[in-house]
Amino acid sequence: SDMTHWPFKVIRGPKDKPIISVTYLGESKEFHAEEISAMVLQKMKEISEAYLGRQIKNAVVTVPAYFNDSQRQATKDAGAIAGLNVMRIINEPTAAAIAYGLDKKGSGERNVLIFDLGGGTFDVSLLTIEDGIFEVKATAGDTHLGGEDFDNRLVEFCVQDFKRKNRGMDLTTNARALRRLRTQCERAKRTLSSSTQATVELDSLYEGIDYSVAISRARFEELCSDYFRATLSPVEKVLKDAGMDKRSVHDVV
Repeated sequence: SDMTHWPFKVIRGPKDKPIISVTYLGESKEFHAEEISAMVLQKMKEISEAYLGRQIKNAVVTVPAYFNDSQRQATKDAGAIAGLNVMRIINEPTAAAIAYGLDKKGSGERNVLIFDLGGGTFDVSLLTIEDGIFEVKATAGDTHLGGEDFDNRLVEFCVQDFKRKNRGMDLTTNARALRRLRTQCERAKRTLSSSTQATVELDSLYEGIDYSVAISRARFEELCSDYFRATLSPVEKVLKDAGMDKRSVHDVV
């Protein structure tokens, strides 16, 4: 079901490896997942070099705590393609705890819950930090829950709203209109983080017809209520798996 929302195709490559097929300027191009990841790492390298004013060769790359050995190796390969010497692969929740300085916050053992609702996946991890040593006690999550799902729900709402307002016209038959709508829906979602209302507005969205709809934060929360509820069970699972209760958690990131 995810593939219906993707602006690219995934096809079977040699040895059953997935190949990402995209159309750019009317030409079809194919990439391995490592090559796509390398492009992201290359861009991050360029941003970092521009900020620091010097060349970067070495990097520590983070991955989800649940990644297996082959996924971690693929990430190292992507780093090499991007021109980086990957010195170490570390777990994302560990990196988050370090970024917030939680390893330097007081003495003794500290339990930290990392709640990471990303673009496409949701991860919850429970760490124990003591004397600068990080130990992942438990992980849980949903590899099919993230920001894109919230975007999709808003897109689906707008598609139905457009159909209702325009004699049954179906936006899903026009890939370009859907891409434009998705961009505006994502922008509206971000706006609702700091405002109580946002507007999805597009000129000549489909067959010359303009489209506009106001979305309140309350309406957005109602549309995505099942997704919000779905984030609770992984939190309960990591506490149970780690043999802790909520009162044992010192910090939440």
